[in-house]
Amino acid sequence: MTNKTNAADGPEVLDSGPFYHGTKADLKVGDLLRAGFNSNYHPEIVMNHIYFTALPNGAGLAAALAQGDGRERVYIVEPTGSFENDPNVTDKKFPGNPTRSYRSREPLRVVGELTDWVRQTPEEIRIWRERIAHNRSNSKGEIIN
Repeated sequence: MTNKTNAADGPEVLDSGPFYHGTKADLKVGDLLRAGFNSNYHPEIVMNHIYFTALPNGAGLAAALAQGDGRERVYIVEPTGSFENDPNVTDKKFPGNPTRSYRSREPLRVVGELTDWVRQTPEEIRIWRERIAHNRSNSKGEIIN
């Protein structure tokens, strides 16, 4: 696994894990998560990266907002290749990487499942969905793909 550290690419990636990915997909240890699926936030966009975080609760929020009818799941993942700070939440929108969010063009390998994280209430999920819809309607939520 290689982290981007070139100053031209943005701030250095400081985390070495563990990393988490939130979804409603039913996965098993050893499965690979790949880019190339529709965004949970802009379903008309096919994502060029797979996203993950070093914060279990951040992955839990992503699971709550994910498309699908399955139960919310937070998987412990390992990047199989290089990764970088997620530009959707770093520097262009927030200084540094406060959400400890990353992305990779290479797959993530599922190495376990986390069962304990702070879950969002139905009201909190509704508010998040409204924010996402509002940002989409006024172009504030443009995805850097």
